[in-house]
Amino acid sequence: MPYIRPVSDLRNNFADISKTVHETAEPVFLTKNGYGDMVVMSIEAYERKLFESEIYLKLKEAELEANSTDKRYSHEEVFSDLKERITKKVKDDV
Repeated sequence: MPYIRPVSDLRNNFADISKTVHETAEPVFLTKNGYGDMVVMSIEAYERKLFESEIYLKLKEAELEANSTDKRYSHEEVFSDLKERITKKVKDDV
């Protein structure tokens, strides 16, 4: 169930809102004159959302690429290429 509070609570009950977003890891939706105005969330929840969005976009990109070609890679090919890239990156960073 979403947490919905008036925007005035941000000023009047900041500590309570902060506690809510940190304990529940869920956003608090703030309203102004009865309409949605903004969302408050913890940094951890925000970073998790960004990470999930990035993964979703990469999976969508992979799906589009898979639909546009008949080329398929085996598990061995993928992990072999990944190991080579990691090894090269480690050597380049040293």
